[in-house]
Amino acid sequence: MSVLPDLHLHYVQACQNLSQPENPFIARVLEEADKNDEISTKGITLKLAGNNHLVPVPRVTDDDLGVLVSVLDQAAFVTSCFSRLDLAYNLLTDAGAKTMATFLQENSTLQYLNLMFNDIGTSGAELIAGALHSNQSLVHLRMTGNKILNQGGMFFASMLKINSTLEKLDLGDCDVGLQCLIATAIALTQNKSLKAINLNRPLLFSQQEESTVHIARMLRSNSSLVELHLGKHGMKNFGVERLCEALHKNSRLRYLDLSCNNITCDGVKFLGALLKRNQALEILDLSANRIEDVGAIYLSDALATQNRTLKALSVVSNNITGKGLVALAQSMHSNMTLSHIYIWGNKLDKSTCEAFSELVAVDRLDLGCTDVAPYEVDGELFLAELSHGLAKHRYWSPRSAAVAPGAANASLEIVAVSEY
Repeated sequence: MSVLPDLHLHYVQACQNLSQPENPFIARVLEEADKNDEISTKGITLKLAGNNHLVPVPRVTDDDLGVLVSVLDQAAFVTSCFSRLDLAYNLLTDAGAKTMATFLQENSTLQYLNLMFNDIGTSGAELIAGALHSNQSLVHLRMTGNKILNQGGMFFASMLKINSTLEKLDLGDCDVGLQCLIATAIALTQNKSLKAINLNRPLLFSQQEESTVHIARMLRSNSSLVELHLGKHGMKNFGVERLCEALHKNSRLRYLDLSCNNITCDGVKFLGALLKRNQALEILDLSANRIEDVGAIYLSDALATQNRTLKALSVVSNNITGKGLVALAQSMHSNMTLSHIYIWGNKLDKSTCEAFSELVAVDRLDLGCTDVAPYEVDGELFLAELSHGLAKHRYWSPRSAAVAPGAANASLEIVAVSEY
């Protein structure tokens, strides 16, 4: 079933009203709309991302967005089926954010909006967050990489106190600050609808970990949050201890991302104790910390003896040697729940290669669930890197996937927060 004739008719009318000739951008919109074959069940998806390196595409500007919105407003059939819009990596500014905010206030079908890595600033963030005070359809919003700064993040924190529809919010790489993180944590003590939030890479200038303390306090009472990203927070062992204390009382959170922090083996000791008691956590991402062998042994002890809920563990680039990696491999022989493990970037010695090769040989570890693959040269075992992970395509999606989506983005299969 195609919407092309209906969309094209209203596009021509909109261009006549706006005195604009047809242009390559709208031709691309029509082409993308015509690809939708399951409109009746899934709705219309317009993927207009500007980072396609294989096929040169015109990047969407503020003026283009105005024309697109005019078309959607006039095409009643299209508007009623329209549910997903991807405008990532384009040239939208605060002027485009104003157009999008108006559209969000008037549209009642859009469920997914991707605005990542445009040029939207603080005033644009205010407009979009303000539109979500009344919008009751949007489920997933990605603002990743727009420099909305601390004040822009504050507008979204205020929105979370009012909006009861949004389930997933991505504010990673947005240059938000300490005030925004604290305000967001306070808002999430009241919000009952948000299931996932990405707060990666804020700009923090304090070493006191105030934001982590407030987030931990929120986790004690929040009963809706399933997925939490706290990467690049400069988190140290003190912050990890506060989080673990809170998660002893939280039975909802399933995905905890602590990647790219300053966590050492002393902090992992608290995580190991948590894993022995927590019966909810299914994904733990500790990539790019420094837990070393002692930290890996803390984790393996918890996994081998008491934890039977964790399904995925990433310890990529943690300065772990064979002693710690072998301990993790051995824990998988007694723990049959842990199915995904990622270890690349550590010191893969002979004992590590043999231990993980054995896991693969006895079908305990599937190659689609790890980032290493064994191979043999002159009778000696080695491990090669696989392009697999928990969220390999957080910032980009390949035009034609080299590996199955479940291998590259395992977190989406293990903890599916929403359809998008």
